[in-house]
Amino acid sequence: MSIRLTRIKEGGKKGMKELKKYRVAYLYIAPFFILFGIFGLFPIVYGLYLSFFRWDGMTQMHFIGIENYISIFKDVLFWRALKNTLVIGIIAHIPILLGGLALAFILNSKLIKGENIFKTIYFMPMVTSAVAISIVFQQMFGNNYGVINYFNVLLGGNKINWLGGDGSLIKVAVIVMFAWKWVGWNMVIYLAGMQGISSDIYEAASIDGASQTQVLFKICIPLLKPIIIFTVIQSTIGMFNLFTEPFILTNQNWNGGTNNGGLTLMMYLLNKAPQGGTLYGYASAVAYIITMMIVLISILVNKGTTDKSDPDYIAHQDMKRMRRERRRAARQKGAAGV
Repeated sequence: MSIRLTRIKEGGKKGMKELKKYRVAYLYIAPFFILFGIFGLFPIVYGLYLSFFRWDGMTQMHFIGIENYISIFKDVLFWRALKNTLVIGIIAHIPILLGGLALAFILNSKLIKGENIFKTIYFMPMVTSAVAISIVFQQMFGNNYGVINYFNVLLGGNKINWLGGDGSLIKVAVIVMFAWKWVGWNMVIYLAGMQGISSDIYEAASIDGASQTQVLFKICIPLLKPIIIFTVIQSTIGMFNLFTEPFILTNQNWNGGTNNGGLTLMMYLLNKAPQGGTLYGYASAVAYIITMMIVLISILVNKGTTDKSDPDYIAHQDMKRMRRERRRAARQKGAAGV
């Protein structure tokens, strides 16, 4: 026991020496951690704490345990919002990924001049006001004066009530808008990744007689795998944050329009606080459920796309095994010292 206490004291002294040695560096980075603690970490922890209470924001808080979480999973609207969000996100991810890769590859291949102009044009939806974009799309999909219905009638079809009717077509408008917004973002990220690939690789492929399709599927996509995973996670976060677009498309209907066709998880959350009046704890619980879903999807995406034959993956696993063995040996040594 005395040996262990001695080691703890020695470790503490060593830690204090390191702190004094790098105190100037710690002072420089301290403002970031202080601000992050106040405006980042504290709201996260307090939100989790709040999810176990019933509170209206003014009167005394009442602890109710996991009752908020139980109520959420029993609510039919929650499951409908989750279904709508997943349907919109999964379908929209197809053009987002494929369109982003295709546009990036075309611009990178120098088949089109004016790369910077096209990058700016395609990236504009991401930096343009979501409210302005939603109003434009609302007019496009309008029943009486919408551009889409105008051309549909011009070609001999009938008017389609995209944003009304039984509510089943509202998701189509949201999917189109969501994909249109995120394609440009992905394109810019993929293009930066393609331009980061060594020109020697492209030249070697050209000498070997590789076609443009082979270059895309055999060189670009495999090397862009970490970037693709990053963009999938980013757009997944965007999917769970969908609020402004469906809210405006459904004429600011908190229930997502007819038959809750446009109801998303973020609309469901924000409908509880402050719209719900006394459900701040309930809304906090919804927020944490959404967060856990994003974390779970991110883990699954990373796990599902991990190549276990990759040398970097093998080296990483070897390092983890060595650390475990060192910790085990240290514990055994400490136990023997007692």
